[in-house]
Formats: sequence, structure tokens, C-alpha cells
Amino acid sequence: MTDSGTMTPAVAAGEAPRRRPTRLHRTLDVIRTVLLNVFAAAGSVCIVLVVLALVFHFSLIMFRTGSMSPEIPTGSLAMIHHIPAQDAKVGDVVTVTRPGQLPITHRLVSISSDSAGGYDLVLKGDANAAPDPAPYHVSTVGKVVWHAPGLARVIVWFSNPFVLGGLAMVVAALVAWVLWPRQDP
Repeated sequence: MTDSGTMTPAVAAGEAPRRRPTRLHRTLDVIRTVLLNVFAAAGSVCIVLVVLALVFHFSLIMFRTGSMSPEIPTGSLAMIHHIPAQDAKVGDVVTVTRPGQLPITHRLVSISSDSAGGYDLVLKGDANAAPDPAPYHVSTVGKVVWHAPGLARVIVWFSNPFVLGGLAMVVAALVAWVLWPRQDP
């Protein structure tokens, strides 16, 4: 009923009058919206980075040894761009694949072509006294274009199954919270 004695349309229809949201409900709505936008933006960035990496032939590597110290210390994360071996220049830090072994990333000391159309690369780690024992026969290399000390440890931490499981539960809870039917206060 209003002050004049007539009923409001909501009361006339048998509904309870709507109350204004409380400060707590408004705050929770803002938090929900911000979290949803942050996770949506992070997911979008990840998708864009994966597509760009595939299209432009980039990948990430982690340094587990100190052979490239002090420039690239143990625990660094580096982005490499896959290029033809003939485009690599002496002084570049490159990654080469080795059959049956992990790839190796060292500085290019010399490059020479062979009769089979491949290239022989002599590499040396900055912290090593001598070049690697044998040249690497390759047709493509990964050239290091960027690196960040210590970032590999963060990637390894995020790849822990317990951390991934916890993040998945947080995201699932956020999605449930966002999609849960809202009740007016």
C-alpha cells in the first residue's frame, strides 16, 4: 500500500515488494564480475599466445644447467624462434635438437654447410671452457629471442599436479558462483 491507501502493482499481483540490494550483495557482485573478467582475459591471452606460437614458430625452453651463465642462468625461461640454420649468425644463442637426447642451447661459434644440404654448427656454452665436443648437423635451429631469469621455476611450480588441481577447483567454483541463480536480497 502507498500513503494514499492504494496498493503498489507488485503487492497487487501477490508479490513481495523488491528491496534494494545491500552493500554486501553489491560488493559480492563487483567481486564476481571482476574475477570473471580477469579469468576470461587470462584465458583469452593464453589462446592468443598459443595461436601466435604456432603461426610464427615460437616455443619456450627452460634452462636446467648453468652452461649459459651468467647471461642466461639456471632456472631461466627463454622464447626461441625456429629458423633455417643458414639464417643463424655466429654469436647467436641457438637450440639444436639431438636424436635420442634433450635439445642443447649454446652460443654459435661457427657454421659451415655440407654437401648434403645441411649445416654443421659448432656451439659453446658461455660458462664452458671449450666448445662442445662435436659439431651438430642440422637444417633448422631455435634462436633465443628473449629470456627471463627465474621464470622457469614459476612454470615448473604451476605444472605441479596439486597446483593445477587447485587452480581448476578455483575456476570451477568461480564458474559455479557466476552461474548460480541469484536471489534478490
